[in-house]
Parts: sequence; C-alpha cells; structure tokens
Amino acid sequence: MQLGESEPQATDEPSASRTSTRKYRKEVIIMPNITGHTELVGLMAYPIRHSQSPTTHNLAYDKNGDDVVQLAFEVDNDSLPAAVESIRALKMLGSNISMPNKTVVHKYLDEVDEAARLCGAINTVVNTRDAEGNVTGKLKGYNTDGMGYWQGIKEEGIDFKGMKMVLIGTGGAATAIAVRGALDGIAEMHIFNIKDKFYARGEEIVDTINKNTDCKATMNDLADKDLLKKLMQEADIFCDATGVGMHPLEDLSNIPDPSFFRKDLIVTDTVYAPRETVMMKQAKKAGCDRVYNGMSMMLFQALIAIELYTGKSTPVDYMKEKLGI
Repeated sequence: MQLGESEPQATDEPSASRTSTRKYRKEVIIMPNITGHTELVGLMAYPIRHSQSPTTHNLAYDKNGDDVVQLAFEVDNDSLPAAVESIRALKMLGSNISMPNKTVVHKYLDEVDEAARLCGAINTVVNTRDAEGNVTGKLKGYNTDGMGYWQGIKEEGIDFKGMKMVLIGTGGAATAIAVRGALDGIAEMHIFNIKDKFYARGEEIVDTINKNTDCKATMNDLADKDLLKKLMQEADIFCDATGVGMHPLEDLSNIPDPSFFRKDLIVTDTVYAPRETVMMKQAKKAGCDRVYNGMSMMLFQALIAIELYTGKSTPVDYMKEKLGI
C-alpha cells in the first residue's frame, strides 16, 4: 500500500436472513452469523471435501431461519468411534454419514430405523430430542437415500404403490431404493447386476425383501438381456442405480438400445452429472415422456435429513431454484 493510501474498509450490512453480507473493496462475501447459540450438524466421510452436502444443508438452514450450520469432517473407519461420540459430547444435532462409514456406523448407535437395518447402511445419524426439544445423546440411524428417491417420484405426482419395478445395481443407493420401495408398496422388484463381487449382496437384499415385506423380489444376471427386456416391457418403473452414465463411463449405457423401453414406462437414473445420461437419451428416443435424473434424489435425501434434525420442512421450489434443479 502506498503512503497516504487509505485502509480498505469492511462494512457489515445485516440481512433479513441469518447470514450477513460483508463488503471488502469490490468483493461481496456471504458469511453465516455464527453465535454462541449456533447448533452443529456434521458430515463424516473420507474423502469428503468434494461434497455438495454443506451447500445444500446450509442453504436450507438459512431459508428456514435455523441457527444451524453443517460442517464437513474427514472421518474414516478408524476415527469413526470417536467422531460419533463427539456427536453426544458436543450436543450436535447429528451428522450425515458417507463412505466408508455407512455400513459400520450402526455399531456405535443406540437405535436404527427399520429401512436402514434392512439395507445395512446408514447415511443420517440423529441426536434424538426430549419433550422440551433438547438433544438427549441417544443416537438413531436412518437411510434417507431410498426415502429421497421415492419422495422425488411422489413429487412428480406418481403413486407407485402396487407397481412393478426393474432396478439395475446392488450398491448402496440401489439397495436403499429397493428396500424403501418394498416397504412402501412396490409389488414386484426385479433387480439386475453383473455377476461381480456385489451380486451376492443383491441376493441377500432380495432374500431380506421377500422375508420382511409383501413385495416379490428376484435377483437376475444383467448379462441376460432377453430377460431384462421382457421384464422392462412388463414393468411400470425402471431405475438404473449404477455409476454407468457418469464419468468416466458417460458414453455408456446398461441398456443395449431404445427398444427395451415402452412409451409409458417411468424411467429414472440416479446419476445427476451429467444431467442427461445415454440411458435417458435412449428412453426419450423410445418415446418415454417421464424420464428423470438423480437430482431429485440428491435433493430430497438431504431435505429429509434436515427435517429429521430440525423438525422443519424446507420449500422445495426455493431449493430447486438455488441449486439449479
């Protein structure tokens, strides 16, 4: 700075929300109003710095007027026990859980929701509250991935109870979708996967669904394209819950050609980057007019978790606008 040049001035302009706008020279920075009353929600995974979850959560807390922030913490299996104990010790509202912790965090909780127990994975830990609204230190695990997928379907005005479904994949997202759908009224669930190390996991989920719900589930080899086509022609809803269609597989599809789709089939993909996958383009070419990417699942799984933490619902249209959905 040259002699005689004035110091740059920072000014605070309070806004109607819980954030403040701080001007520094020509830059405008939105800053959360962290106070002694601010409550904390975590995000525990490794790696985690790439996650969009804090952006989504903090937009919602700000919109709802909640004095809450979400922060991301790098937590692996080794540090998970201490991290979970910190939820109790620091009286956090809870924490989102991602890989590699989804399938092991149940060991450190007091209670697990039925759908999370059946699918064997937890992505949301809630510090439950007493009658006065204070956190108790009793932790309950949920899986909002499946809940988010099916809420997105409901938002499109689709009543899926009694429907037949074809689902590709046996990973975490696919498993959550399958279990939640079976619990909520899907009549038939035909799961396909390549015969890799995850195929046995699919067989276990099918067995779990058949034993614990009224849904009739089958496990099938994705290599059997004749069977896949037959069941897709008979289904009401189709979902590809694999990573095929996203980088580095963005030029690929699990479906050989558009003839596998019929026009009135509801077609969904859990991939949201790119917004339109090769499979989605195939479905549209076949004349399907209800084709959806994974953005709704991503949004609603977060909004469901937020409501579990705060008890408040978030305006969906506002979040869609802010996130460009």
